[in-house]
Amino acid sequence: MAHDNPAGNWRSQRTQPETLRLRAVMPVLTVTDVERSLAWYRDILGFVVDEEARRDGRLTAVQLKAGKVRFLLEQDPRPDRARARGEGLRLYCATRQDLDRLATAIQERGGTLAEAPGSAHAGRDFTIVDPDGFTLSIYWRPGS
Repeated sequence: MAHDNPAGNWRSQRTQPETLRLRAVMPVLTVTDVERSLAWYRDILGFVVDEEARRDGRLTAVQLKAGKVRFLLEQDPRPDRARARGEGLRLYCATRQDLDRLATAIQERGGTLAEAPGSAHAGRDFTIVDPDGFTLSIYWRPGS
């Protein structure tokens, strides 16, 4: 990636035409079993249900929230088809919580860490993988 930034940091000056400015992002994860994924995100990670969508009485999608962050889980309409899930995708989720205590709580609720808390990117992080192979790294950085 080319930069015209002699300081070597990632912040750059706005250009014309005006650059894109976002305030939030909500990943939409297509899952093989929305009920199983809901239970994992709610019971293991600690997300809470914000909204649900149902069709013919069956859960088809659920919006979850954790702090200011929202995730949308959608039921794959054809979960039996061969489809790679989570490949090449890692979601970095920032927190101000104590990482060691958070990782321990996740493990106590039945979660398995893919990477234990450790130093990374001028801070600390740990990694967990959901039932469909989506990777989440939860990180803390001083001053964030």
